[in-house]
Amino acid sequence: MNTTDKSTKVNLAADPKWQELYVLSEHWQSDLEFYKDDLRFLHHLVDKYMIWITKSENLEMVREIMLSVFELQKRCTELISEVATHKHNLASLEKDATEELWEKVKTGHGEMEMAIYNFVKEFRANRKEVFRITEYIVDSEELSNLLKA
Repeated sequence: MNTTDKSTKVNLAADPKWQELYVLSEHWQSDLEFYKDDLRFLHHLVDKYMIWITKSENLEMVREIMLSVFELQKRCTELISEVATHKHNLASLEKDATEELWEKVKTGHGEMEMAIYNFVKEFRANRKEVFRITEYIVDSEELSNLLKA
């Protein structure tokens, strides 16, 4: 039988783990801001080549990848907001930490870590696809000749 009261105050000064989680969250936020900028670049790259497309199959590929980039941009913005909230929750632990709140924040941290991992995995795959499609379109539409002129 567990007799621990989950509303018992926790001495976080004795457990610096919460500070490590805060620092990690700051790194996540910084990384996500970088991904957000990179996605903006990818969007611009695809958009730039879209005006030169004449083949309908190429246009369809570009539409799909643009939608994918848009969805990633949306998810990135959501993650940035979630990380900011998580950082706020971690910071509030310093003032008033209960065992129940500490467990909730640790669980949320693990879930956020997995969400960011999945986002980065999807981001990398999408980035490769954008460059693959861009290269294909430049070659198939013979844009390289137009761009050199």
